[in-house]
Amino acid sequence: MRLLLTTSQGIEDLARAEVENLLSELGVPFRVEERPLGVEGRLLAEVGEAFYTDEKGRKRELSVSTYLNERSRLLHRVIVEIASERFEGIGEEEPEKVLRRIEEFVSELPVERFVKVSESFAVRSFRKGEHRITSIDISKTVGKAIFERLERFGSPKVNLDHPAVIFRAELIGDVFFLGIDTTGDSSLHKRPWRVYDHPAHLKASIANALIELANPEGGPFMDPFCGSGTIPIELALRSYTGEITCLEKFRKHLYGAKMNALAAGVRDRIEFLLGDATRLSEYVESVDFAVSNLPYGLKIGRKSSIPRLYMDFFGELAKVLGKRGVFITTEKRAIERAITENGFEIKHHRLIGHGGLMVHLYIIM
Repeated sequence: MRLLLTTSQGIEDLARAEVENLLSELGVPFRVEERPLGVEGRLLAEVGEAFYTDEKGRKRELSVSTYLNERSRLLHRVIVEIASERFEGIGEEEPEKVLRRIEEFVSELPVERFVKVSESFAVRSFRKGEHRITSIDISKTVGKAIFERLERFGSPKVNLDHPAVIFRAELIGDVFFLGIDTTGDSSLHKRPWRVYDHPAHLKASIANALIELANPEGGPFMDPFCGSGTIPIELALRSYTGEITCLEKFRKHLYGAKMNALAAGVRDRIEFLLGDATRLSEYVESVDFAVSNLPYGLKIGRKSSIPRLYMDFFGELAKVLGKRGVFITTEKRAIERAITENGFEIKHHRLIGHGGLMVHLYIIM
């Protein structure tokens, strides 16, 4: 089986490590590749058959896709790959020719193996890059090709709202993927516990990537700009044994974070503090790990205030941080100056795709 796994751009290595760890627990042969065909935010996993023993001692086949959907913290989608192809020069072609190439490619694929005659289907599409066609164009074209192929075997049923089988068609640059989306219409990063949305909340997958990079070892942990609580909640759901503190300046967001933690079943694992991160030392004497999605751009309103905010915050952080800090922001110049002028050392830097932007991630000590 070949699985196309989606995640956030820039954390493919972390997602690969997680998937390899999960597959190792199954004891099956596998191979995981980052950025198949050069496409960022994607992994390709080739996995052998997996089995388990039921309560009556019978050997049963285990669905690897379901296993990953239930256990992954870093993936967005688990797609059973049907086929992939690189269409050279597709970005320069007329829309009609591009769609014809896609239709001809899909019409030759054995899609009948993945949907029963009695099952309804729909096509969901994703497009990224310079093209003269839209995602809707792709959905219509792929849907037509699949429908006509399935007509050879019976009377196919289309249900755009509640399909039994979801075909996922992706055109990223000049690479086309087609598969069965086992995750469904709601991405894995959209956690069921989120009952309150901060205007600029962090994806749970990225929150877990920050946690992985912080590598907290059981000591006091804080998110000094916790917003709706994504990072502390995801850490608590990992059964973290150390103290977890969520500091937020605005009362309504702190209340929302408490509601989210309650929905996640971890309200009693997190200390929620109303306070200003630029006066951090007034609230805590020391923390081993500090991880946060810093205010930036639209999140803060007045962008001109960011350099002073960062300088004041990192000045306070220098008084209390014992081991590691991990932070993301779009404001590269402001954060690097605040980090270095307050005596910290940048141990790692990378770019991550978040909310249509490429944000800078820093590990500091």
